[in-house]
Order: sequence, then C-alpha cells, then structure tokens
Amino acid sequence: MFRDVSVSDLGLSSADIEKAVIEAKATVDSAYVYSRRECIDRVKRNAANPSDVIRLLKQPAGQTRNAVRAADYMDHAVKLIKRSLEARHKRSINETGTWSLQIARTLHKETCASDAELFLRFPNIDTFRSANSICNNRQNTRWGSSNTPFARWLPAEYQDGTSLPRGWSPQQPINNQILPLVRAVSNRIVNAININNDPQYSHLVTIFGQFTDHDLTFTPTSPIITTYGGPTNCDQTCSNIEPCFPIRIPSMDPRFGINSQQCIPFVRSAQLNSLTSFIDAGQVYGSDEGTARSLRDLTSNRGLLRVNTQFNDNGRELLPFVNSSTNFCANRARMTNNPQAQEVPCFQAGDGRSNENIALTSLHTLMLREHNRLARALAQLNPTWDGERLYQEARKIMGAYLQVITFRDYLPQILGPELVSRQLSNYPGYDQNVDPSIANVFATAAFRFGHTMVQPFIFRLNEQYNDHPNFPGPFLHLTFFASWRVVFEGGVDPLLRGLAGRPAKLNTQSSIMNDELRERLFKFSATLASDLASLNMQRGRDHGIPGYNKWRRFCGLSQPQNLAELTVVMNNADLARNLLELYGTPDNIDVWVGGVAEPLVPGGKVGPLFGCMIATQFQKIRQGDRFWWENNGVFTAKQRQSLSRTSFARIFCDNTGITEVPRNPFLYRPRGAGYTPCVSIPAFDLSPWKEDGK
Repeated sequence: MFRDVSVSDLGLSSADIEKAVIEAKATVDSAYVYSRRECIDRVKRNAANPSDVIRLLKQPAGQTRNAVRAADYMDHAVKLIKRSLEARHKRSINETGTWSLQIARTLHKETCASDAELFLRFPNIDTFRSANSICNNRQNTRWGSSNTPFARWLPAEYQDGTSLPRGWSPQQPINNQILPLVRAVSNRIVNAININNDPQYSHLVTIFGQFTDHDLTFTPTSPIITTYGGPTNCDQTCSNIEPCFPIRIPSMDPRFGINSQQCIPFVRSAQLNSLTSFIDAGQVYGSDEGTARSLRDLTSNRGLLRVNTQFNDNGRELLPFVNSSTNFCANRARMTNNPQAQEVPCFQAGDGRSNENIALTSLHTLMLREHNRLARALAQLNPTWDGERLYQEARKIMGAYLQVITFRDYLPQILGPELVSRQLSNYPGYDQNVDPSIANVFATAAFRFGHTMVQPFIFRLNEQYNDHPNFPGPFLHLTFFASWRVVFEGGVDPLLRGLAGRPAKLNTQSSIMNDELRERLFKFSATLASDLASLNMQRGRDHGIPGYNKWRRFCGLSQPQNLAELTVVMNNADLARNLLELYGTPDNIDVWVGGVAEPLVPGGKVGPLFGCMIATQFQKIRQGDRFWWENNGVFTAKQRQSLSRTSFARIFCDNTGITEVPRNPFLYRPRGAGYTPCVSIPAFDLSPWKEDGK
C-alpha cells in the first residue's frame, strides 16, 4: 500500500511528474524496440538461448502488451522521481504515496476503458462470457478479468519496501539471515535422486494440471532484454540491474563446475494476470477479443474454430499454425536424426504456451476437435442458429465441461478427501462479494506444485497401450516446441494413450523435480539450459512473496521456529536440517520449496500448505463466477443434469481413433484393469440444447 504523502510535502510539482512520465516512456519504448528486434534476429539465426525462449513464450501481446508497457512506464517513472528526490533531499526516500498514485491515474486514463464503455462493447454480457471476462461481476466489473493485477492475500515483502525483490542485495540480511542462492536450494533440496512412479494417478493428472493452469494464470515478463537506458543485455550480466535479476550459480555447482562465472538469465515480470481468473476454457478460445476472433473460422457461418489447412492427423483436425516471424518451433526438426522430420511452425491455440511440450499440445488438439464436434452437432439440432450462436453455445458447454472435470475428477486427486469436504464439496451459490482474482502466491508458488509430478519422458503408446514401436517416448526436453513431432510422428493418439496409460511421477522428499526440468529446461542448441526450480523461487522473490512461515500462519498451520519443530512439520530430520543450513530460519524459506517439500496430505498430491492455498483459490474461483455451470439461470435443469455426466473418457473417444480407455483416465490402471471400450461409455446428451419447436 502507498503511504499518504502529499506532493507539496516533498517539493514535487505536477510538472515534475509529467517530466518523469515522459522520460520513462522514452526509455521504456526505446528498450522495447531494441529488445524485439534483437530477439527476432536471434530466432532467425537459430541463436536463441533458453532465456530468449522463456521471454518469447511469455511475451505479452495485444492488450496485455499495453498493460505491461504501462506497468513498465509506472515503475520506471517512480524510480526516476525517487532518484530525483533523494538527490534533492540528500536522504533515502521510501514514501511513494500521492505522486505514485498520480502517475497511476495518468496511465490508467491512457490505457483503460470506462465501465460504461465496457457495457456498450459487450451487449450479450448476461448470456455469454466476454473473452476477457469483463463484467462477470456487475458491481466490480474487472474482478477476474484478464490484464488485472494478481490478488494479494498477504502484503508484499520487498527489500526496499516498495519494489525491489527479496535478495536483490545479496548480502542484505532478512530476519538476520542471508538468503541462499536459489540454485543452491535447487541442488540440495529439489534434486531428484531416483524417479518413482505414482501408484494411483496417471500422467494425465500432471498435464491436465498444466492445461488448467494455462486457463487461469499467465505472468507476462517484460519484453525488455536490456537494462534501462544502458547497453547491457540481461543475458550478458550477472549483476542485478533493472529489469535484470539473474540467477547466480553457487561456487560448487554440479552442472556449472567450480567457481563458475556464469549465471542463468532472468528478467523481472509484470505482476498482472493476462488471463481470466475463471475456468472458462480460455486456453482454447483466448482471453481477449482479438485472440478469440483470430482463432475462429469466419469463412463459414458454422461456429467452428480454425484448423490446420496443410496437415491432418489420420483425417482428423490439427491446430492451425501461427503466422509469426518469431517462430522457434520451425528449427526444432533440425535437431533430430529422423529422416521424416520437416520444419513446421508452432501451433496456435487460445494460450501461447500450447507448444511447451507435445503432451500439452495433444490436449489442446483434443479440445479444438471437441468444440468443432459440438458446433456441428448443435447445428444439426438447431438448423436456424447462426455461426455466432453455435460458437457461443459450444464455447459455453466447453467451459462447463472443464469446470465439472476439474472439481469432480481432478481436484479430489490433488487435495485429498478432507480438504475437498471442508472447502469444495457442495456448490454454495454465486456470491458477488467474492473476488475470484488469482492470488500472486497461487500463480508463483502453490499451483506450480505440478512441476514435481512431471515424468522425464513424454510417453507414446500403441493401440495395446504398449510403448509405440515406431515412435518411442522421447525425453521431455526433446518435446519442447516440437510441433513437427505431432505432425510427422503418429499424431495425438499415441500421446493421449501415454497420458492415460502411464503413471505420473511421484513427488517424494528425496525426489522432488526431475532433471529434464531442473537441468535441461528449454535446452535447444544452447548449452545454458534453465532450471525450473530456480525460476520458481526467483519469481517468488521477484514478486515480493513473503516467506514460508507467514503463509503457514495464513493457513492456520503451525510456524516452526527451530530444527525440532521443522522436523515435525516435514516429518524428516535430514530435510529439516538441510533447509535450516541453507536459510538459517524457517521464516525465510521460499514458499515454493517449503510447499513442495512438505509430506503429502492423505489421498492428495500436495502438503498441507499448498492444499490450503489451492483449495482457497478454487473456492473463490467457483463462488465468484456468475457464469458457473451450477448457478441458477446459466443452464437449464436438464442441461445441468447432462453436464454433470460429462466424461473425459468420452471426449477421448469422440475425437480420436482410440477405441478403449480407462473410464476415469486420471486414475492409473495397468491395461486390462479398468479399461473400457468406447462403445460402452455413454455419449454426451445434447438433446437439452434443442430449442422447442425448432
């Protein structure tokens, strides 16, 4: 929160503020232009490194780009004024009150529409969701909408009290202790010694979690790769110079060697969510009007989504290709000895991360096909419906599908029966006073628990659910942005069988994250691959996320103060000792690593802390959504009855060549135990959508 400090008290005039804003805009705009030109050039030269991939992957576009740029203007203008005031008053200035608010109001006027304009722009707001979920809540029109700040369940904790990350000055103590390097924590705590298979849950649980996350959260990084007003690129410095916050390498690192002078590049991110906070299939349709329209097939009046016009998957639809000059999928086929490999662009979907791995791509492809199947079936039921009606009704059903599957089939496996019973059992009804916005800690820490369940392979299975003889499962890092594998290596059926027919990785305290993510993240031609565990902790520090014990207190859990108490919480004396040797105090433990290190709740895949956070977030998402499928007036009673019976297994059967599937694909079963022929799985009943007399 800003302190209420008047402009006149600091000797600051409106002209000073205007001058700072103009200078900040010029500096930021110049950095944007340079950064975009340099990144595109690197991709074209096949010289992109992992930091370029992350930057391009999280590159804001459209309205998000405007919002992120405005945030960069704001941040830099505040720093310019603060610097000027400190020079003028010869003392440190931490009050960023009235003048910060004035800058924010100025930029808000330039970038935001009024509520009146919003209602005029979306005339059907009571029937169908807008793509960006503006006006879901009639009183608080931007709650849960895209391009709004993350919610704060606890106050931010920055090094300078304003904006600098925790650990920005490496030798500045916090709670009388120096924060450890995140890479040191990754090496000592997160490293997976052995990979254990989950005896209960399939790998679909893991990838569906990623798919769901991409419906709810996206933290765009600043597109800037250079320091403000300076010549230094963020991937060429190991110094903390805004917006560069590189991940430093400890002195004896198993990958980088002894006393390495390297660091893993890291750029600070905007603290806004570019997606909607609702389970609304935004990863299929897009979370802004421009993206949503670009994904539609507007050449006909049939309500369909666009499909690939160059290739198909045994006669079935594939996602369309992107049309972009920054296409880092196009050179991936060069890195294989497969003679069939050809260079193809990335696929386009409602979320730009659909190409992160080919298993995720397979779910995006499945949902594209299901939308088009629904649109065609609805047209048969209601021949008078136009393309807009068909599109919106199919989209509405798809959003409801994901709500049902998430709450009925997915979350119980993650949270366990006790938490589900306590917080997520019966639908309590819509509450306009509940803010559904995604919490910063959920996006940067709690819902990243799924990284601990990722297998080092992407499995591909044949019709008998055995390893595919022609297309064996590749290492995970060989599937990053490898759209060519979907086109030329058997399509999505082997991938979907691999998700349903192979177990997830089991998270244990001695095997938290596999090295495909920790040592080879986005490893292409570059040798400096990234480390997802380090990225998670560094992002938490970037966002000023408080330490472990503050969140334990938030959730009503004990706050360990010493080795004995931390041993009880972790149920592991060696782990507790390692954490304390790194952090000095439990208060400083980065919340992500503290959360994933906790022993799992009975019947769940998370510890008590992340269980609390995830249950709380989904509770808010459901209760604060006016278009939730169970809310009165959203669907008819018969439609709700039909939706309650929706089946992920049936979606597999209706849109692939798969003929046999586990009835609940989230539960791992060896072949023959619980596998059901598709002909025995009830079809989704669309008859309640037939209009009377039509």
